[in-house]
Amino acid sequence: MNVVAALASLALVATALPARADAAAVPTRRTVLFVGNSFTYGAYSPVWRYRAETVTDLNGDGVGGVPALFKLLASEMGLDYDVYLETAGGKSLQWHWDNKAAVLDRRWDHVVLQDYSTLDPARPGNPSLLVEYARRFAGLFAKRNPGVDISLTATWSRPDLTYQPDKPWSGQSIYRMATDIRRGYDRAQRSVKQVRRVNPVGEAFNCAIAAGVADADPYDGVSAGQVGLWAYDNYHASAAGYYLEALTVLATLTGQDPRRFGPTERAASELGLSPEQAVALQHIAARQVYGEPCAAPIPARP
Repeated sequence: MNVVAALASLALVATALPARADAAAVPTRRTVLFVGNSFTYGAYSPVWRYRAETVTDLNGDGVGGVPALFKLLASEMGLDYDVYLETAGGKSLQWHWDNKAAVLDRRWDHVVLQDYSTLDPARPGNPSLLVEYARRFAGLFAKRNPGVDISLTATWSRPDLTYQPDKPWSGQSIYRMATDIRRGYDRAQRSVKQVRRVNPVGEAFNCAIAAGVADADPYDGVSAGQVGLWAYDNYHASAAGYYLEALTVLATLTGQDPRRFGPTERAASELGLSPEQAVALQHIAARQVYGEPCAAPIPARP
């Protein structure tokens, strides 16, 4: 199924989306902090240094990343946020706690946390460290602002850990890793009362594949009429993948419908996405967050 056909299918999703109850009450100039690694700063894509001057990189690395995408998308919605980020490639939330807690210890209105792509680097799929350090960060931020809005970004399946032999998800469906990672984030949300929700980015990737918008296997090339979600290493996201990440976080944090952007949305154009691709990814984000998620065919894991 190509992008045009997929859009026709996505048009069947209900157009009236329920906004979050607190979305209308969000005042201007609220702060948003993103903490994560290369999956947040947009490694191996134009997103990495994208509009870095519009956000505050607390490490001074000149990163724009998904936070800068979020900033632009929010402004196009008429929302004004001061966006900050603290990111380091290949690092977990444990590393950020051990090395950057003092930098992050201030009052924030919204915090978006993203852990290592496999959760525990030594025990892939194990959420114990995510739970522990989500709890520590939640306690730190809540002391500064008891009403802080904390969310966790559940990341995507990695083809390099799925299609290659002797890897944690070898031989499994491309959908499986994202759903396993999401279960870990759900456990963290249940365990930490200050965490309000999980941003379903990995499942949005799954939805894009299941809907025919995105190609499932980058190792055999990207099919005509479909979007490639991963960078050349089949690990990090492509510009399209990071765009989908930003749309999904925007929808969950603000309650705004990303389908409002349409084919002329600025970030998509600046990143080299076609109008048709932009609209397709906007529909996927809306469908995953507010509508009926795509049915990803995932075989039972042995």
